[in-house]
Amino acid sequence: MTDSVAGRYAPVYLDAMNIPSVFDPARMPAQRRAPYASDPIGSRGRVHPETESPTRSAFQRDRDRVIHSGAFRRLKYKTQVFVYHEGDYYRTRLTHSLEVAQIARSLARSLLLDEDLAEALALAHDLGHTPFGHAGEDALDEVMRPHGGFDHNGQTMRIITSLEARYAEFDGLNLTWETLEGIAKHNGPLLGEGCAAGLPWALAEYATEHDLDLHTWPGLEAQVAALSDDIAYHSHDVDDGLRAGLFSVSDLADVPILGPILYDLRSRYDGLEPSRLIHEIGRRLINFLVTDLLAETCQRLQEATPATPDDVRQFGGALVGFSAEIDRDNRVLKEFLFERMYRHHRVNRMTSKARRVVIDLFKLYVDEPECLPAEWRIGAEQTAKTLRARHVADYIAGMTDRFALDEHRRLFDLYEENR
Repeated sequence: MTDSVAGRYAPVYLDAMNIPSVFDPARMPAQRRAPYASDPIGSRGRVHPETESPTRSAFQRDRDRVIHSGAFRRLKYKTQVFVYHEGDYYRTRLTHSLEVAQIARSLARSLLLDEDLAEALALAHDLGHTPFGHAGEDALDEVMRPHGGFDHNGQTMRIITSLEARYAEFDGLNLTWETLEGIAKHNGPLLGEGCAAGLPWALAEYATEHDLDLHTWPGLEAQVAALSDDIAYHSHDVDDGLRAGLFSVSDLADVPILGPILYDLRSRYDGLEPSRLIHEIGRRLINFLVTDLLAETCQRLQEATPATPDDVRQFGGALVGFSAEIDRDNRVLKEFLFERMYRHHRVNRMTSKARRVVIDLFKLYVDEPECLPAEWRIGAEQTAKTLRARHVADYIAGMTDRFALDEHRRLFDLYEENR
């Protein structure tokens, strides 16, 4: 950099942290939050210490880092149930994550929690998913079993702690302890009584370097994000299933929660056009579940009286949840979707194709690492079999549906041009 260029840009880039900011958190009114909410000012910090931003809280920076990550962008072409070429209208991992974030933020605001942390967790929760939804994950887990298996939650941790190579001073995104904790155990403790034996290898490996209290419950923001995921799933799977013709509106009449919603809509709006009817079913399902969750959670909080975030962690159970009746109804709804949607022959056929694509790619890359792109080839050629398999799994898990299909065609179609 020449002296003239350095002099020209130094005031903006080289001394930016010394510029007074009207957004200085110390001069802004504190966010209204409950005493048991996570507080960015009291965060346990980051693995690699950084000077915090004068304009954003630590949890806002976590959210922004997730949004700007390569893994987040690739969610655009990773699908939930339908593969990307089956239609632009169906949900992808990206649109699903945005819907989860909207619900999580609304719930966090109502419960006086930290909205930014809840949003960061919601946006990050699917980063580790493979192409082709759960079919791709099951296939990758199958071929990785001799090497520790594959788990999308553990893969998310690998992405945010090491695989994202964007910053000059560290690998990963260097997120706060609270965000890492919430991602690792958003569904509850991973160690201790009642937990499955053993951790997914990616989480077990990370836990040796960084203690995330895997034996306790996560903070309320993580619990909110986890159930926001369930609410979003129910709503958009019903919506996608109806629009794809996998089941009809009339099929919902005997399904708990959905039946009363459908009856009310038909009573109020006789002859409502199908597209509006489908949309109304989805939005009312979200509203119904959110309302029940808020009422039940407020009741649990009143009884437990947590005074700090650590009280939440040590409580010994979930403080965010649905009422017992709605929890049972949700299970029936899941069974309906499983039978009528996830096991539909159209979905089964695509699932079968997806599994073959993932398994074929994995076996080829492990046996012939020279077929990997240059930036991935070196690591694969120099590692032992298990490490090579994990390296290949990282590469495949990061693929979009579109790229995986194209790559499979390039590698297995003898007449396809290789580029």
